Formats: sequence, C-alpha cells, structure tokens
Amino acid sequence: MDIYSEVQSSEPAELINSPFGGRYCGTIPPRQRISMYRAIAISFFTNKNLTTPDLFEGTFRFINASEYEIGIPIAGSPCSYTITPSLSINKTGVLISPTYPGAYPKDMSCTYQFLGESNQRVRLEFRDFDLFFGGPHCPFDYVKVYDGPDNSSALIGTYCGQQRNLVLYSSESSLFVHFFTLSRTANTQNRGFKGIYEFSESFVKLDFIRENDGIHIRGSECDQKILSKKESTGFVLSPNYPYPYIPKTVCRYFIYGMQDAQHLERVRLEFTAFNIPKVEHKDKSESNCTDGYLKVYLKGQETADAYDKFDYELCGNETQRVVSDGPRLAMVFSSGELQGRGFKGKYTFETEYKIPGTAAPDGTCSFTYVSASKKRGELNSPRYPSNYPSDTNCSYLFLAESNEQVTIVFDHFKIKADGNANVTAGAYGSVNCFEDWLEMYVVYRDNNDRFLGRYCGMTAPGPVESPRGAVGLRITLHTDQENVASGFKARYFFETAKSEIGDCGGNFSNEDSGIITSPNYPAGYKAPGRGMASMACNWLMTARPGYKLSIHFEHFSLEGDPANRGCPAAVLRLWVNVESDQPPLELCGEKPPIEQWHYISTGQTARISFTTSDKTVGAPGFRIVWTEIQDSGPGPPSIGLLCESTYHFQCEVGYCISDKLRCDGVKNCGPNDDSDELHCTTKAQAEDHGVLIITTLLVVSFLICLLCILYHSRRKRRQQLHQLGLHRNAHYDSQTSATGLNSSRRHLQSGGASIAGSLHGINSGTLIIPPAPLPPRAMHQPPHICISGSSLDLGPGNYPGILINGDSLEDSSSTSNDSIGSIPFLNDCETENLGQHMMQAHGETV
Repeated sequence: MDIYSEVQSSEPAELINSPFGGRYCGTIPPRQRISMYRAIAISFFTNKNLTTPDLFEGTFRFINASEYEIGIPIAGSPCSYTITPSLSINKTGVLISPTYPGAYPKDMSCTYQFLGESNQRVRLEFRDFDLFFGGPHCPFDYVKVYDGPDNSSALIGTYCGQQRNLVLYSSESSLFVHFFTLSRTANTQNRGFKGIYEFSESFVKLDFIRENDGIHIRGSECDQKILSKKESTGFVLSPNYPYPYIPKTVCRYFIYGMQDAQHLERVRLEFTAFNIPKVEHKDKSESNCTDGYLKVYLKGQETADAYDKFDYELCGNETQRVVSDGPRLAMVFSSGELQGRGFKGKYTFETEYKIPGTAAPDGTCSFTYVSASKKRGELNSPRYPSNYPSDTNCSYLFLAESNEQVTIVFDHFKIKADGNANVTAGAYGSVNCFEDWLEMYVVYRDNNDRFLGRYCGMTAPGPVESPRGAVGLRITLHTDQENVASGFKARYFFETAKSEIGDCGGNFSNEDSGIITSPNYPAGYKAPGRGMASMACNWLMTARPGYKLSIHFEHFSLEGDPANRGCPAAVLRLWVNVESDQPPLELCGEKPPIEQWHYISTGQTARISFTTSDKTVGAPGFRIVWTEIQDSGPGPPSIGLLCESTYHFQCEVGYCISDKLRCDGVKNCGPNDDSDELHCTTKAQAEDHGVLIITTLLVVSFLICLLCILYHSRRKRRQQLHQLGLHRNAHYDSQTSATGLNSSRRHLQSGGASIAGSLHGINSGTLIIPPAPLPPRAMHQPPHICISGSSLDLGPGNYPGILINGDSLEDSSSTSNDSIGSIPFLNDCETENLGQHMMQAHGETV
C-alpha cells in the first residue's frame, strides 16, 4: 500500500507530482493520516496469486480545515501564521503542527509569529511533542523558538525528539516558532506537536532580575542566573519584592561562580529579609513548607530529577546563611496560594581554595589552625592537586597551646621557580625565588615573626618544629600573574613542648671549641619514636665578647636532594647569628669529600638545629667542629691578623685560636689547615719523661719503706732473744758471735730476696707491703751521757752486742749493784764518735 497525503488536486495524474507519503506491507498498519489539503490517495498493489480474503481495513472522515488555521495565514506558505491576542478567545488558543496527530509531512517549513501587546508576555506550553530524533543537536526535523518577532531574535531553544513539560515564555511581547522537516523518503511516522498559547499581563515582570545584575533565562517565566564578576557581590530577590509576590509562581535562581583553569569560586548567601507564609501541622514530622517555600541546593542542581534532593527548605520568617559546596548554588522559589513579601538575600562570590582549615570570614585566602580544635591534620596550596591560581596570596597560621609546639612536614612541593635557581644549595632564598614562593615564619607572643626561609622549585622545605616559647608557625604562599604549578601538600602536628635543646643538643658558652655530631653518629640517625611527628636537636654556641665562631663540617650525609626534591625528611639548619633576622642556611644531602663547608658567625652566637620527620629513613649523619676565634672586626677575619695574647695560637689561614687547642687531635683551624696539629712530637716526649719520673719516685719510696720495715723487724727479733733468757757475759764469745754474724748474714740474704720479690711485684702491677712490727713490751730510759766530764753514765738498760775495748755491755738490771762508771778512752762527747765506738765489734761495723 502506498499513501499520498499531500495531494493538492483530485486528478489521478497529479499523484505523479505529489510527495510520496510511504509504502507499507506486512502486518504493521500505517499510522493515522490527515491530509495536508483536500485529498488523500491510497494505492494498493497485489500479485495474481494472492488468495487472502482480508488484506486491510480502515475508516475515514472529513474534518473542518479551520482547526489548523490558528492565525492569519502568511502568503506563500501552507502552514505559516501570525497570531495576535485579538484573534483568540480570552487571549488563548491552540497551536498544532500540520496534519497532527497524523504523521507530519516531509520537506516542510512552517512559522508561527506571536505578536502581543506592549505590556504582555507570551506563554507557550507543548502538551504533546513528537518529532524525529536525529541527535542532541536536532540536525533533521526540529522546532526552533525565538524570543522575539522573527528568526533574527535571540534563540530560546531548538527541540526535537519527544519533549515533556516544555513550557516557554517570551521575555517581551512577541515570540517566533519555526517548524522544519527534511526532504527525504525515510519511512518515519512521527506525529508532530500540539500545544496552547497565552497572552497575559499577569506574568512575572522581569524588572527584579535586570535591576540586580541578573540575567533572565530565555524561555522561562522568571528563572535567572547570576554570574560572578570575580569576587563580586549583589542581591537576589523574590518576584515583585518588596511588594507581595504573585501566587502560584515558580522561579529558579542559578548563581554561578567562576570556574576555569585559573579561577574557582564558591557562593556565600545570607538573607537580610525573609517572609514566606508557612502552614502549621500537628504532625511534627511533616514539613511546614507545604504551600510556599524556598529550596536551596548547595551543589547547584540543574536537572529536573535532582530537585527533590535539596539541602535547605525555608519558609516562615527564617533567615539562613549558606555556603555552596562548589562554584554553583541553586534555589527554587514556589509561591503557592498564600501571599507574602518574599525574600532578599545578599550573595558573595569568594574564591574557593579547597584548603582544609578555618577560613577567614572576609573570604580571603587566610586559614587558621588551632590546637584546641584539632591536634593534627593536612594543608595544601589552593586547589591542590590541580594547579594553584595565579596572582594569589595565601596565609596559614598555626596556633599552639602554651605548653605545646607545632611541627609541619611537607609531602609534596612544586612551586614555579626561575630557571636560574641555584640547584647546588637548593632553590630557596630571595635571590632564586622571585616569581612564586612559599615562606615560613616563627610566630612569637609579641606579634613578632622570625623569618625561616623562602622556597620555590622542587626544593621542599625541611621538617620544621616551632621553638619553645613561640606561639606557633605561619606559612605564606605568593603567586604572580604568569604560569602556575601543582603547589604543595603538608601535614601539621600539635605536640607537647620540649626543652630548648629539644630531644638532644646542648648550650655552650665560655668554651674554646667543641664537636657536634648527629645522634648515633656515624652508625646513623633514626626516625622519631613511635607516635612522634619529629625529632629535633638544638645546639647553641656563644663566644666571649670580641670573638666569633668558626664552624667546619668535617662530614655530612643526610637523606634528601636539594636540587631535585629538597629536604622533606631530615634537615640541618644553621644560624650564623641568632640575634639577626637573617634566615638560616638549610642543608641536606651529602657533602662531597672535595668540598669544604666552612662558616664564620657574624656575631657572638650561632645555632644549629637538626630535625627529622616521621618519614625519615636514616643516614650516617654529620660531624661538626666549632672553634672560638679572635674577632678581627667587621667582615671575615683578615689574613695575617696578629693574635692579641700569648695564650693564642695563630693558624696559617690567619685565625687566632686558643693555645690549649694545639695538639689536641682536632683540627680547629678549619679546612685545609692543620697547623694546630703539626710539630707535636716534643710535647709528647716531655709528657713521657714526666711519667718516668713519677714511676721512679714511686719505686724509690717503696724501697725506703721496705728498708725501714726490715730494720724494725731485726730490732724486734733481738729484743725477743733477750727476753728469752740471754745473760750477761763479761767476755765476748767468739763462737756465739760468729754464729750470730752468720745468722745476720743469712737474714740479710733473706732480706735481699724479699727486696727482689717486692720489685717483681711492682713490675707485675701488684704492690705487697709487709705488716708493721709490734711495739716492744717495755721501753727503758735512754742512757745518760756526760758531755763535759770523762765519765759516761749509760744508766740501767739493755745493751747487748755493744763492745768497749773487747768487753760487752750487759743489762744492768740483772745485777742491781753493778754499774759502769767511766770509759777511759772517751776524751770527748761527740755523738758521732760515741755511736761509732758503740757499734764496733772486732773492728767491724755492723
């Protein structure tokens, strides 16, 4: 079956000139057809073998053509009209496509021009819409609606396919609709569209949008969008504000912040007036905003199926301050049947930095981190991990409690830097970082900040720990107007404050020199203890007035790479003058053996701080020799400076150091100068002679003590022999004397053996001292010797072994009447002669 529904003449021959409407077979019947003009032609073809009795069946009827004449026809087109309010009943009417609801014709172009009065707006509602869908941009059949009298006006939209709830409004008093279909033979049977139109003065006036920098969304009654002008502010109002709004009105508000490669904003909205009547319900679970309401969507929903997921539903006299989750915020206002004054709200576009922390109330890039709120957390550059925006300044303030310190550890760092950055010492400092940079400060209670350093490039700052007594730390980020990078990400920790020297370190003053090493050097330092964010060692050196400090790095090996990634895990900071505002030198990596790291303090003080983080792996560490040197005035010490005192030693390089440091095994003159450790042999020999003298004195003293002991031992023995019954003998017994002499010789020989044994004990490291002899049982009065006369009165006593002219002097106590009156050969009373004669036996001195 072939169908022709656009036949302009009833003559059969005209079918050749009529557009072909389609060929159908099988069991699926064609859709309903309505003629474009006065006639429809149907052509049926079958072969001679067909025997089926029932092939097709249908109905037809003639209808009034005026139903499709919706306005004043436009000459030259079978389906174009001009529609005005005077042609309509109650200013409303029906708009249908040609041949609706039958399949619309091909190769058609129909226009509908709605011209209202000056104070009117046009409303067009499509209740049925079915066109061939050729894609999202409608390249085949479509309906275009223009906000004006012709197709040169602003386009409201292009529609195809199937549309539901399509309601369009003109902004002014006119509207233009263009229906277009392609010329083709495809077997499509879409039915077109049907709708109603209305001219009215009661539609919402758009002055409340235009007067507040809003943009009316074409085709809507009162929807508007507000676009940011970079951190701009303005007001949103309900329709007809401050007068009561129109009932049964729905207006949508779309507030859009900036969002592109360089900008990202969010919306802050605060209502200054709000009045939408609410309905009280006995059931508390039911919303009171069942008549009029204002719904707020913080994610900026734009699709119809998302409007049931609102964040706030406001009615009554509520006021609310809201902030969008992203760059968009949406609101839906429904007035219901009860009237109210509506609302007025102030919006502010503020840059969305996507930085965790407490933002400043003025919307600037300032964030505060307070220990009382959170003990640890994260921070990052704006929009991280995306690139940070250009021409931006951000501040991060960390405030610790009075008994706390704050530690910051960087995990990622990439700030745009100039290509001439000094990669040898790291890309930091005002000389290298003059485009984009990050700076760190120590904050004290007197509102003074101590500058720590400026960083850029790939050189991440080392872990930093606020010193004891400080309020906390502050970080600032500056970007210029050209080029950007990914920025940084870091972590912060609030922990109990440590001492001034931290976990290790020291405070040195009035000392000539010292050695500073990292913990466990050279075995290697380790990461902080479990649960600790950092480990810090602080050394403070103070020279005497008129002196400076020489600081020489003999060995240095810390994890890190200043040129490529900085010092994120461990760092050493050196202040050559603690009192100045100059930032410290920041060091990590490994010192090549051929390089000499040597620094001179600019004042009397210097400070070294070694800090490791919780991601420390470990390395051998460092050994630093510091020495107090004579100050030669401003600038570096001059070569050839004459030392002020004889107690100073002048190094070859010109430094004056304490003479005590000579030959101490430490090179105190600095790199490539070991003059203080040269010619130390003489001094070493003198020290050896001193040891020898002391040893000799000890041996002599021991021998003297030993002789004294032997003497007292012999005397005691003789006293014991006398007490055992030795009697007086007037004549000397030569045999006994010989025996006694031999015994004395044997005693001396045994004594000699004792001496040898004692000397052996000294050599073996053990000193053996014999016990002291016991005192005698009775002490006799010493003899009396007359000096002036020729008599010698020895008095009573015991004098064994004393011979005078061959006679022995015996104890007078054995015979009380015996006495010795005189010794004829003593002509004088010299003590030496007396002792000599008394100790002679046969002319032999004992």
